[in-house]
Amino acid sequence: MLEILEASALAAGQAIMEIYLAGPSVTYKRDASPVTDADHRAERIILADLAAAFPDIPVVAEEEVAAGRVPDIAGKRFFLVDPLDGTKEFVKRNSHFTVNIGLIENGEPVTGVVYAPALGLIYSAAAGRAKKALVENGKPAGQWTTIGCRRCGDRPMALTSRWHNSPETVSFLTDQGIEDSEAVGSSLKFCLLAEGTADIYPRFSRTMEWDTAAGDAILRAAGGETLTTAGISLAYGKRNQPDDSDFANPWFISRGRA
Repeated sequence: MLEILEASALAAGQAIMEIYLAGPSVTYKRDASPVTDADHRAERIILADLAAAFPDIPVVAEEEVAAGRVPDIAGKRFFLVDPLDGTKEFVKRNSHFTVNIGLIENGEPVTGVVYAPALGLIYSAAAGRAKKALVENGKPAGQWTTIGCRRCGDRPMALTSRWHNSPETVSFLTDQGIEDSEAVGSSLKFCLLAEGTADIYPRFSRTMEWDTAAGDAILRAAGGETLTTAGISLAYGKRNQPDDSDFANPWFISRGRA
């Protein structure tokens, strides 16, 4: 399965880069978030690949959900797809945007692929192993490298959202005595924790499950964790929430090894 997901993410990334270089067409959803022709094209590629290879596994994809098309996932394993995470980065021609495909089983992210086409980096994880590779000409270049979280030292490095930081995040870092932080876009924050270049990612602003699933799968396989502010492992497949929409995440804290 993982090789198929990797190949699909790479194909979607190639389509994204074609539009990135030509200049995207941008529209806005009801929540005022941007969406581009690259989002739609990449999602069509991934959906076609998943339907061909795994016809019995439902797919929850960002733009499909926005159009009101949500499959039945009750009691099933399912895919979560964000074809272009970091659309604001993409529109502003920053390189921190990613393709994300995650597999959920029993509410947990167990397999994931995150591809950053403008950076030429792909991360993936399955069966408790996380890895990364450089990408050249749409294919992994050289050997995959196994990655793992580092143990947090006396001076932890935090990652924050470039566009969705919040006063609560700033207060958390102050309360924890964390002085070093870097703003990073998209799901790359999970991958940086997973490869051991940072220690903690507090997210005290809105995210959706497709934003986090693939990166979270990679982080967990690398030895890290994602917990809600109540200290509970972040769950997936959240429907009929009394205080939020389907698939919306609560605030959470992702971290490497303690």
